[in-house]
Amino acid sequence: MTRNLILEVLLQILVFMMGAGIGSFLNVVIYRLPLGMSVNNPRRSFCPSCKKQIPWYHNIPLLSWLLLRGKCAECGSKIAFRYFFVELLTACLFYSVFAKFGGDWQIIQQWGPVVLIFWIFTALLIAGTYIDIDHFILPHSITIGGLVVGLLGSYWQPQIMNDFKPGMDHGFGMVMSFVSACIGLGLLWTVVELGKIAFGRIREKFEEPQAWSISQPDENEPPVFQLGETKLGWGDIYTRASDRLVLHCASLQVNDRTFSKVRAEIKQHAMVVHTPEGGEKFNLEGVKKLEGTAMEMMIPREAMGFGDVLLLAMIGSFLGWKAVLFTVVAGSTLGTLFAVGPRLIGKTEWGSRIPFGPYLAAGGMIWLFYGPQFLEWYLGRLHWGQ
Repeated sequence: MTRNLILEVLLQILVFMMGAGIGSFLNVVIYRLPLGMSVNNPRRSFCPSCKKQIPWYHNIPLLSWLLLRGKCAECGSKIAFRYFFVELLTACLFYSVFAKFGGDWQIIQQWGPVVLIFWIFTALLIAGTYIDIDHFILPHSITIGGLVVGLLGSYWQPQIMNDFKPGMDHGFGMVMSFVSACIGLGLLWTVVELGKIAFGRIREKFEEPQAWSISQPDENEPPVFQLGETKLGWGDIYTRASDRLVLHCASLQVNDRTFSKVRAEIKQHAMVVHTPEGGEKFNLEGVKKLEGTAMEMMIPREAMGFGDVLLLAMIGSFLGWKAVLFTVVAGSTLGTLFAVGPRLIGKTEWGSRIPFGPYLAAGGMIWLFYGPQFLEWYLGRLHWGQ
């Protein structure tokens, strides 16, 4: 084995383990970000059950979970397999990005910038996917923050845009990134609006009263509506001035007032409580506590929220407008397969647990590795068919 080959193998191992380490950090982001916690304070990870901080020798990516058999060393509580899986997934994807876009590993200028940009893109999609699965939200810090990184990355390395031609300057890359983000934003926004017009609102009735609440943990963030295990951000519910959330309540508490068997009609900034005696209006800015139990809910939300729209815009800012179109088709296809497949085996709840964001993320990753080749093959087939 030559010296260069040894160094190349060591570099590949280093890339894989670095990806696992980033995956460990993404686990922190996935857990803390939706809860409004700092990802830096406390600096060390802690057990979700006993809250004890984990020492470094029990926090080695991949190895610690295997050696501790998926349990906390302090309290013995089970540590979900997903923590290990996120580390492994990130490691594999980081290695795959390095292998595909690395070029000559001995000349870092040939691969370093592009690989770094796509590593960031991959990390954002992984974090966004699992946050969306857990909380049905896509934080702006991931979508909008990622969009900004995509714009800057396309200026730094215009070749990440598939429409880049030799001789075109850095400004062209940023322009293409911005245009692609706008196409993603406009395309999915149109789909959402047409969906609302075509299908109207979602109406659900419950056999037993379901607890719900509207809270605003952070004054700098919009309120969050929660019913059972489902959480929806304000932007996912309200996209137009006419949108309203309607709840037929068995009980309702507004600050220190309690109502029974009323209908609450909640707009973006105000609420009307309809009682047998008439309607009473509340300004939501003056409401500190809003919760109750509902027998029926009508909500202006379809299969996608505004977070999905911003996610597609972010994907476009990194990969270009062709990737936007491919991602929509691939994401829709994957979503259909995961919705229909479980029904065939009687597991209808499997597909219903996954929002659309993860399918978009999967479509974006498929394009990153195989999209241009697939497009070339598909266009070739069309030409051959003629």
